[in-house]
Amino acid sequence: MKKVFISTAIAILFTANVFAANKVSKTEEGKDNVSYVVSSKFNNDFIGAENVTWKVSSKFQKATFTIDGVKKSAFYNLRGELIGVTENVQFKALPEKARKIIGEKYEGYFANEVIKYEVGDDNSFDSTVYFVDLKNSKEEVLVRVTPSAGVYFFQQVK
Repeated sequence: MKKVFISTAIAILFTANVFAANKVSKTEEGKDNVSYVVSSKFNNDFIGAENVTWKVSSKFQKATFTIDGVKKSAFYNLRGELIGVTENVQFKALPEKARKIIGEKYEGYFANEVIKYEVGDDNSFDSTVYFVDLKNSKEEVLVRVTPSAGVYFFQQVK
């Protein structure tokens, strides 16, 4: 549930308003409807993706898949444009400076989950941010870590 919440929050944060809708086609039984445009774009963007499952909403379409042994999720708007790609990573994947700031600013918390978010079609370092789910015995918060190791409160989870 939390992964769905975090993935949805990330997608909504970066989703532009969508005014055009594509024809939606029925996929294999048991899977959500995926537009032909998005399906084609995904197949071109992630050649070799395996175990692909889709979730479709009125604002975006999400593909969860495995590629090169790594589980990822790709978010597309309804026009077939890639919004971003997420994957779970370990806390040590964060810049060292960010890990130090989190340790000082959120003493007593532990990193429950770290999601790497690469924005759109440009997967350069400058377009990569991390969302870190931090938990202690009383609360849970989500912080955003920028490429320059800035750590910013993003959302209270509970």
